[in-house]
Amino acid sequence: MSLLNASGLGLINLGAAPVTPTRSAESLRALALDAARDLEGSSAEEIAKWATDTFGARFCVTSSMADAVVAHVFSRVSPGVDVVFLDTGLHFPETLKVRDTVARTMNVNVRSIRPRMTVGQQDGEYGPRLFARNPDECCFMRKVEPLERALSDYDAWATGLRRDESPTRANTPVVAFDARKGKVKVNPIAAWTQADVDRYISRWNVPVNELFKKGYGSIGCWPCTRRTKAGEDPRAGRWAMFEKTECGLHV
Repeated sequence: MSLLNASGLGLINLGAAPVTPTRSAESLRALALDAARDLEGSSAEEIAKWATDTFGARFCVTSSMADAVVAHVFSRVSPGVDVVFLDTGLHFPETLKVRDTVARTMNVNVRSIRPRMTVGQQDGEYGPRLFARNPDECCFMRKVEPLERALSDYDAWATGLRRDESPTRANTPVVAFDARKGKVKVNPIAAWTQADVDRYISRWNVPVNELFKKGYGSIGCWPCTRRTKAGEDPRAGRWAMFEKTECGLHV
């Protein structure tokens, strides 16, 4: 059965996928390698269907809420899918607005995962403005560790990584095995361009962070994000004062 209806504009509701037992790291690795080969060139919807059919309830989508494109794709393929958002306590209000809009308007289950310490508690233990002194440590406590904790419930997760975002992401596969986490990482829009993203947002009226209209090319926590200049890489505004291009979630 085709995922798309006759007009190619909507997806058939296939129902919830069955819960599958946790697989071994070896079987997940083999599964990811086969899928990376077989799904290269497939549509985002086809990749999403493979992921939810394969992993069922042990699959989630992660979203930074810069936009809700990937969450929306999965909401069409697998209504009720878990969407994990890392609530660092340092997000722009505009980012939290996208999260709340997604939770209110999409057929997904938004899970806001918080760090073990509040920002105030972190300041008390490590000193204020840790992000300005040791952004790697701050990112670990407020993003990396919470994600690892959240993913303990799943065998696989989806991201919105795209190859055109930066040189460090140029070889992103549509499906990969994350050896450090021992889980499958699904990147359904890896091959999309910004133009593809813009077309999808326009077609489906997908929520988008308002900061993009104010000169931001990539949006993270407010202390470590600045507007980008004309001609700069979209992620140039992240950790601009440091030799740092990733928060640690995707390395």
